[in-house]
Amino acid sequence: MTLIIMCGIAILLSGVLSFIGAQVTYNKVDPNLLEYTPTTVQVNSLFSLSGLKYIFTNTVMNFISFTPLSSLIIILIGFGIMEKSGFLKTAITLLTKKAKKKTVTFALVLTCVLLSLVGDLSYIVMIPFAGVLYMYGKRNPAIGIVTAFAALTCGSGLSVFLTSIDSSVLTHTILGAGILDPGYHLSTFSFMFIMIAAIIAISMLVTKISEEYTAKKLAKYEFEVKEDEEEFKVGKLEKRGLALALIAGFIYLIIFIYNIIPGLPFSGNLLDYSQTFYIDKLFSYNSFFSNGFVFIITMLFVIFGFFYGIGAKTIKNNKDFSDALGHSLDGTGKILVLIFFAATFVSIFKQTNIGTYIVASLANFLGNGNFSGFMLIFLLFIISALSTIFLPSSILKWSILGGIVVPVCMNAGISPEFTQVIYRFGECVTIGLTPMFAYFVIYLAYLEKYNQKSRPVSLFTSLKYQLPYSLLTGLVLLIIIILWYVIGLPIGFGGSPVL
Repeated sequence: MTLIIMCGIAILLSGVLSFIGAQVTYNKVDPNLLEYTPTTVQVNSLFSLSGLKYIFTNTVMNFISFTPLSSLIIILIGFGIMEKSGFLKTAITLLTKKAKKKTVTFALVLTCVLLSLVGDLSYIVMIPFAGVLYMYGKRNPAIGIVTAFAALTCGSGLSVFLTSIDSSVLTHTILGAGILDPGYHLSTFSFMFIMIAAIIAISMLVTKISEEYTAKKLAKYEFEVKEDEEEFKVGKLEKRGLALALIAGFIYLIIFIYNIIPGLPFSGNLLDYSQTFYIDKLFSYNSFFSNGFVFIITMLFVIFGFFYGIGAKTIKNNKDFSDALGHSLDGTGKILVLIFFAATFVSIFKQTNIGTYIVASLANFLGNGNFSGFMLIFLLFIISALSTIFLPSSILKWSILGGIVVPVCMNAGISPEFTQVIYRFGECVTIGLTPMFAYFVIYLAYLEKYNQKSRPVSLFTSLKYQLPYSLLTGLVLLIIIILWYVIGLPIGFGGSPVL
């Protein structure tokens, strides 16, 4: 219902802003000439006949093409067989049986932060996995879901190696730098040192918040215990199934990894060789790897579940295998309903252009102001965080901000690479607080899946869980930025905070 109300507010707001002629002109860098080109952004009214036509004619298609929908359904096929066969229960039991709660949480958090390398697929994989991880560990699954989403969002702009998003953002950074210095060059490892420090700090922070605040805040989870059910123990059959699954999965991964390594005999078949950077060869729109990544991961999960089931004798025939594939799709009605309204809201808000209008206005504010030093750094950090609430796309935001912000920072003696770091750190603060982010609905849906209260999990409750992570992440990342700037430490190989 909250999503429906937000759809209505977006439609009405677009009508009001369009009526008063809300528009903004900002300077965009021409990639060929390295010169500014004035670009005008205006709010599109959906509170009109044409707007209503757009909503009614595009709602179904927007739902079908909503990336989280198709990715989640396919991934859940793999999750279903891993869970139904017993692979997940056995693997998690062995991994967590003698481990401390804080150790398990830290391992989950660090994994989520590092998985920013694979992009948004990490939300589809890690949120369902976190729920199962905590459930088999006899803890409230909601703790795992909140923790995983916090780690994924707070670590979304942190990566030791250049991700596909970083690569596209880097392109706009170089274009912005080209306004003042056409020959400015950045390496792919220009951000490594500061990123390592941020990853360690945020992983420890998210773990501490989860164990000392979230775990105490959430209600105890009541596990269903059958009278004749014995305590689960990993026996010979389970160990044999796990060994068989790991061997089969290892062989599959070796074949897969060989096909993303360029330069070896018959290797690199999944890469797009029209790109320059390796990360772009891996994740470009024309890359076989990028287009098939969801299916590749799903097949790995199916292999784990199938071979475990064969070894542990939990899958004995064709019917067992077929039932296991659909196990995780049972009871997904609420999830599909939430995804439908989330897809509708995201589509409506995007069509209004309100987010782009806000980001362009903030870019002009920073570009027209006479800011420098700490004030410039602080404002860029805040503007990045605010912009992310209304326009979560990192690449689209930076295509607007970068051309204006990078030259302003260079004139203030701040390097383009440090400017990009400030921007990416600012995104980490609020990406988990905006329903405009497409994968927020996955987090909301899984909180509801494990909800045992009579009242459903509200949008505001799910945001409340994320607020401590967001605020403290912002504080820690801002401290890291200021310390690096004051001391003047290199942020990476060939990268410095100042020019």
